[in-house]
Order: sequence, then C-alpha cells, then structure tokens
Amino acid sequence: MPNRSLAVIGGGAAGIFASIQAAENNQCKNISVFESSSNLLQKVKISGGGRCNVTHNCFDPQILINNYPRGKQFLKRAFYRFQPQDTVDFFQKRNVRLKAEPDGRMFPITDSSQTIIDCFLAEINKNNITIHYNSRITKIEKQQNGFELTDSKNQKHIFDSVLLTTGSSQAGYKLAESLGHTIIETVPSLFTFKISDRRLENISGVSCQNITASITLGKVKFQQSGPIVVTHWGLSGPAILKLSAFAARELYENNYKTELKINFVPEFNQEQVFTLLNEFQSEHRNKKISSLHPFNFPKSLWISILIYLQLSSDTTWGELSKKDINRIIEQIRNSNFQVDGKSRFKDEIVTCGGVSLKEVDVNTMQSKICENLYFAGEILDIDGITGGFNFQSAWTTGFIAGSSI
Repeated sequence: MPNRSLAVIGGGAAGIFASIQAAENNQCKNISVFESSSNLLQKVKISGGGRCNVTHNCFDPQILINNYPRGKQFLKRAFYRFQPQDTVDFFQKRNVRLKAEPDGRMFPITDSSQTIIDCFLAEINKNNITIHYNSRITKIEKQQNGFELTDSKNQKHIFDSVLLTTGSSQAGYKLAESLGHTIIETVPSLFTFKISDRRLENISGVSCQNITASITLGKVKFQQSGPIVVTHWGLSGPAILKLSAFAARELYENNYKTELKINFVPEFNQEQVFTLLNEFQSEHRNKKISSLHPFNFPKSLWISILIYLQLSSDTTWGELSKKDINRIIEQIRNSNFQVDGKSRFKDEIVTCGGVSLKEVDVNTMQSKICENLYFAGEILDIDGITGGFNFQSAWTTGFIAGSSI
C-alpha cells in the first residue's frame, strides 16, 4: 500500500532506528514519532558515561545470543537478519566510525554519544520524519482500517500502522495490554549487590580482574566469571552484573537476599593452591605475610582477608600452621558473602519481562494478535548484559520492524 502512515510510540534507540528504516526501505512516507519528553534518544545520550556503547564486536549470532538472559532463541533468528556487523556498516555509511575496546565494547571514535545522536537527527531530517515532542499517547484503538491514537491533550491521530517502542515504560505495557497482548512481569536486571562485610571495608575501589562468582537460588545455581569491583555499598563489576542479569527473576522472588560465593583464584584448583602456598612459605619463611603473597589479586584485599582471619600482620610465612594455610585457602577459593539487596548500576536501567515473545512474529516484529501493530526494543521480553548488547537488540528489532511495515 503506497504512502502508508506509521505512528512510532517512543523516541528512543529502537523507535528512531525503526523509523529511519521504514522511511528508507518502504513505501511508508508518513512517519510520526511520538515522544513523551522534550528530547529524543535519552538512553543513547547517557550510555557508556556519555560515550555511547553502540554495540559489541561479536559477529557470530550463535555466540552473540549467549549475552541475553532472556530472548536468546528469538534473537538468534533476528541476528541473522541484522547483527553487530550490520550496525557498524550502518554508521560507517553515514561517516560515523566505531572502534572496539579490548573487552569488545564498541564506541564512536569521537567517544561522544552526541555523534550517534547527530547521525540519527540528520537521518530524521533527510527522511522528513515528523517528531512530536512532549506528546504522550494515552490510548490506542484498533479500527477497521488502522488505529486511532489519543494523546495526553486529548487530540486524536489516525494511522495505518503502529510501532510500540516505549522501552520499560509501564504506560507502554498498558497500551500493549489494551491491544490484547500479554505482559510478562517486569523486574530489574543488571544491578550491583549490596553487601555489608568486614572484608570489604576500607577497600572501596579495589578490583580483581578474574574471579568466579556464584549464587544458588532454589535448585538453580548461577555462575559467572570476570572482573569485580569493591564499592562503598558492596560489589559491582562485569561478573556481578552478569550474575544479576541471569538470576534477575530469581533474585527478585528472593527479595534480593542470597549467599554469594567467590573464588578469587579460579585459575587454580585446591591442590594447586595448596602446593603454591607451601612452596611460597618455604621460599619466604622470614617474610611477613602482610608484605607479599603469591596470588594475582590486590595486596589490600589480601591484607583484608588476613585481618578477617585474625592473622597478625607481623606473622611470618614460616610461622603459619597447616591449619592457617587451609583457612587462607578456604577464604580465597570459597569466600561467602551475604547479599542483602541491590543497587542500580550507574545510569543503566534494564528490566527483564515485557511483551511476550510468543505473541510477536520474529520475521517482522508484527503482533500475532493485532494486525499492523509492531514492537521493537526493550518493550519486548528481551534483555542483555552490559556491553552494548541491549542497544544491539534495539537496532536489530528496530531494523526488522521498520523494514517490514
């Protein structure tokens, strides 16, 4: 149908990307984006500390999906349509170059989120996409040949198709429900752990580059590896954030209280650690245990563990008993911490839950319940870990929706 009209509800990453695709690839010439605030792309603006973590340099969909606690099978098919390499190509064609950091995160070479925003604004202007700022859609009614939208000023708008890209907004979920969709209960994902523990006192800012962390909730064990950071309120860092994401629903049901186990030396088994400590003890019998240790983690953490074990800093390695050695091994391989709550991670607000994926066609992002209704972005029951993965799912679902309308 030529000159179809499209209403995009939500001016975030998925909505803007989809509107550009709809304008460029189809006969959809009348496109309006309804944004409830006075600014577009607010998450893009603050992402990555203002640098915008656009995507991740993982270009194999089979591996890429492992970074999504929910929605991985749905996204597997979607990523074969549009994946991080396609994101890189999209921006490169518009003279925006991206760079990959050692951990795989990709940013514009300018290190400024404004570069990404300016690129999108240029595309909006080029494609004559209309933006309605401070315009909140409060009601959507399906009609025989389209949809009637009512905004907060009680103005009516008629469109052939509607794309919902309202992120984790409760208002967006209510609109989807009003059109017949099921909303999987939404709970926070991607957060840090509140822990009050003597071992973490006075070492805020200390980081370990390679640990293994695990929690068991019910009969399910969750485990992640990677860096951690000690904070004023407990523990953060990639390993903790990944753990929080994959166990998000179970942690919510447990009121964010659980026992966290940390292995600070996962590269060694227990026997290897015992051998290493004994050899170290033989070589440094007259050295104080507080002055040096054989492990690749910060000295301040080592001293904190010694204090926790009530081992005097003046004790020499030669004075340690076999029992002392075993107590040290237990602390560095199997430390238990009581998690008593959660804290938001920086400016990232990610939820699990949303529109049930069973009710959305992955090939088009069109509703299976309501014809000409589409979804993209975080309104869907999809969420990724930190590292550019949530933006990538927004670009992917936005591309498919925009290309299908």
